[in-house]
Amino acid sequence: MLSLLVVALTILAAGSVLWFTFSLGISPMPSSAKARLHILALVGEINASPIADLGSGWGSLVIPLARRHPEFRVIGYEASWIPWLFSFTLKHLLRLDNLTLERRDFLQADLSPYRVLLCYLFTTGMERLDSKLAKDHLEAHIVSHTFALPSRLPSTTIRINDLYQTPIYHYRHGENLPSPRTTSPPFRSSDPDA
Repeated sequence: MLSLLVVALTILAAGSVLWFTFSLGISPMPSSAKARLHILALVGEINASPIADLGSGWGSLVIPLARRHPEFRVIGYEASWIPWLFSFTLKHLLRLDNLTLERRDFLQADLSPYRVLLCYLFTTGMERLDSKLAKDHLEAHIVSHTFALPSRLPSTTIRINDLYQTPIYHYRHGENLPSPRTTSPPFRSSDPDA
């Protein structure tokens, strides 16, 4: 009986993730360890709060961010049930009082209170975010993993030392600079591959 329950719960969980993957157009993808290190360092340099992670998934970024910066108020938005439940459970196990996890689509949320917006979306998701930023006249630092905003040029682009030279884009308070500037990572790591 217990094995049937485990199988049923596994099928239900997989079905839920697949449903939200098809309805949202992307599966919940965790940030790589290298990307996470660079984003955490950049957020530390920006030093502003509150921070929203738009599509917080399994908590691979919001959990370390809330742990590293207990002085920051961090909010994660995730529409998919299973990743949200997983990160919600971790938040409570780790007693992260500065972290709030909302189970809803960030496009339906008021993003105006946030000083920093973090995202690891996809092309269509970035287009929708770009439209929301323009419509709502949002002024915030935006840090995007891999995908750029289509109508703005980043203030800074960091290239991760990985196989794809993965970009991390930083947009400052609605700036639309005439040309992007590429920099080396904003921190020194003891890991030579970071």
